Amino acid sequence: MCILSARALWGAPLVGRQEYNIMKDIVLYSHNHQKGYWEYHLEWCPKYRKRIFADRVLKEDCEQALQQAAAVKDITLAELAVMPDHVHTIAITKQPMQIADILFYLKGRSSYELFKKHPELRKQYWGGHLWARSAFSRTVGLDGDKARRYVRHQHDVHQRKIWNYA
Repeated sequence: MCILSARALWGAPLVGRQEYNIMKDIVLYSHNHQKGYWEYHLEWCPKYRKRIFADRVLKEDCEQALQQAAAVKDITLAELAVMPDHVHTIAITKQPMQIADILFYLKGRSSYELFKKHPELRKQYWGGHLWARSAFSRTVGLDGDKARRYVRHQHDVHQRKIWNYA
């Protein structure tokens, strides 16, 4: 895998063209003749929107299960916020992946680990499905700092919309 920085690829920014200087700290990854940077903002919730992660132990186990699942697939979770009734994360991959595949793996593996550590969850989620089928996803471009702050400060109860959180 070849890692190039945006500065090495495009050279020094031109005078009067400072908009390209925004990407100076982004690391471009190379995979199968493709160079790029793949960063996603993902959100999903437990089935029936139950507030199961209000329990501190269950919340920590969920964070640990998601970090382990991401490490297996070489996904970096730049930000992770496990809230009482949903999960927010910023995921960075080193190769192009479908968003559905990332969600499928993170939700599936974390569900498996949580059911294994907490068998009492099977009483609430008797079908063996911890997570709801739906999810929110978007790619993160040059507004990556805004999305990271949004995920990092999820505990703020007055926060309502990502575009108001610049």
